[in-house]
Amino acid sequence: MMEKLKLDRQESPVWTNLLYFLKWSLIAAVLGTVGGFFGSLFSLGITQATGLRQGNPWLLFAMPAAGLVIVWLYSVTHQEKNRGTDMVIDSISSNEKITGVTGPLIFISTVLTHLVGGSSGREGAALQLGGSIGSVLGRLLKLDEKDLKIATMCGMSAVFAALFGTPIAAGVFSLEVVSIGVLYYAAMVPCLFSAYIGQAVAGAFGIPPENYPIAQVPPISFGSVGFTVLLGALCALVSMLFCIILHRAGYLYRKFFKNPYIRVLAGSALFIALTMAVGTGDYLGSGIQLIEGAVEGQVRYEAFFMKMIFTAIALGAGFKGGEIVPTLCVGATFGCTVGSLLGFSPSLCAACGMAALFVGVTNCPITSLIIALELFGYAGMEYYSIVIAVSFALSGYYGLYASQKFVYSKTKTEFINRRPNP
Repeated sequence: MMEKLKLDRQESPVWTNLLYFLKWSLIAAVLGTVGGFFGSLFSLGITQATGLRQGNPWLLFAMPAAGLVIVWLYSVTHQEKNRGTDMVIDSISSNEKITGVTGPLIFISTVLTHLVGGSSGREGAALQLGGSIGSVLGRLLKLDEKDLKIATMCGMSAVFAALFGTPIAAGVFSLEVVSIGVLYYAAMVPCLFSAYIGQAVAGAFGIPPENYPIAQVPPISFGSVGFTVLLGALCALVSMLFCIILHRAGYLYRKFFKNPYIRVLAGSALFIALTMAVGTGDYLGSGIQLIEGAVEGQVRYEAFFMKMIFTAIALGAGFKGGEIVPTLCVGATFGCTVGSLLGFSPSLCAACGMAALFVGVTNCPITSLIIALELFGYAGMEYYSIVIAVSFALSGYYGLYASQKFVYSKTKTEFINRRPNP
């Protein structure tokens, strides 16, 4: 009788769900705390490096030395073939193992990149750092293969939320980015809990969440909807161009410079020369200052294209970081430019451009809408939802991450299971 009662309890959906909830609440608390701690240190490191570089412009000329150190670090740890975020994504969709050294490597190399002004972000690096933390802790907790994937996603969510201060978007992004068209719902509670805890830890470190108030949100009308559709279509084209430039730059570097040390030196020389030619440091670093200027309605018309070029030169050469903040920067500056030229709220257009570029390169429409609402508030919700839908539909099968899978078609209700365009 007791054995039958025990068996019935184990097979009960309520009992199974309760055990799942308790188990992952505890694990998420651990992963969120650890991820938030290291994410906070990472954010502080990036901030200090950026401030040091801005106060000492000559550090730009230390770029070749920093590049050599980064290449050496990956070489001495036998991580020359480390695929970064693509490796993290593959660890969730397949059985690829995240190396434990991935976290320290991306931490140090991204801080070095920002110290010398390399055009890269931090949230893409956060996915690698968080994925590494989740994978290592998951193995220490002796989680099985399926649970290890959830732990990896929790780490990604925690560090992303600690850095950017958008916990809902951070939690959902980890669910959505791996397989387009399919969400990993089993990881929803753990990822959201980890993200909120990660943000709370960052708050304890005094790291404020990102927030960009919009100067003017025009009332919705047929004309404004038509303009938003046009902006979404243009942003889709820019997102495809950005993906092509980034991937093509990496290919050309590898083609003409087989040796990674020569490659990073060549990229450094090109980056420094281009910076001197344009006569401004606006395109160095992640581009947060450009985003702030765009949301205020003040940006140079060519800024979006220049940011794409600078980012491709730096990341293609072997410098580390992420593509997400540069993507948001490209979107903000492009949106502001279009709004300024056509006379429609440049501030709102900058926000729409950020959301539209994000969905165009990540193919994550739910996350894109959430991150827009968390960054800009709900006042422009109609505009964000429209521009995201249009950009997602028209951006084709391009993407930043080669390991993503488009499980379902963007244009038909059919299973396709394909990779992004190269």
